[in-house]
Amino acid sequence: MVVPRRPSPFQRSGLTPQQQDYQISRKRMIAEQLIPAGVTDPRVLTAMAKIPRHLFVPEGMMSQAYSDHPLHIGEGQTISQPAIVGLMTQALELKGHEKVLDVGTGSGYQLAVLCELAKEVFSIERISKLSNRARRILYDIAYVNFKLRIGDGSMGWPEEAPFDAILVAAGSPEIPSVYLSQLKEGGRLVIPVGGSESQDLVLAIRRGNTFESKVILPCRFVKLIGKQGWRET
Repeated sequence: MVVPRRPSPFQRSGLTPQQQDYQISRKRMIAEQLIPAGVTDPRVLTAMAKIPRHLFVPEGMMSQAYSDHPLHIGEGQTISQPAIVGLMTQALELKGHEKVLDVGTGSGYQLAVLCELAKEVFSIERISKLSNRARRILYDIAYVNFKLRIGDGSMGWPEEAPFDAILVAAGSPEIPSVYLSQLKEGGRLVIPVGGSESQDLVLAIRRGNTFESKVILPCRFVKLIGKQGWRET
């Protein structure tokens, strides 16, 4: 009599061994990086435990995708370390009904997190190669509640304003004034502000015709290039 072999845990879960490894890496990322850094919003943690971050980095760097540091994605740009993504997203306090502006599409990973947490996301990237790659990845993993634009992110997206929240993944010498007019009253903006080598990650909330702001933590981002950011040299 032939005794049938029991399916392996990988077969029972429907995941390949490599997919299982990435799933374990995401769980470790949550436990060892995000929670110790102060990311406690259950919706943010659930989203980042779900999204396959390794798909958003160059193939040769997939093994480092869940490490506690930023990674180069080409064109002089980077994907932020997981804890920074978590803290920036958490500061927006998204509930699921929001319309969000994402400045600096980059790899598309932050955009994927926002797509998971908001109703619709409008994302701007000045480098067409990165924008097109991000679009392909997002469609491949079944996100459709976003629109992309190639252009100057420091000018926002006036035709789609006002937004409930704005997230800027590039450092600016000051908060671009156009963001104030493109945020709803009480809307939340997260942006790195400071010099070209280091910034403070700032949360700014619209209160009438001004911002009420506070510093979340020191950080270092690539420059926000544009009319209301750093001028391209």
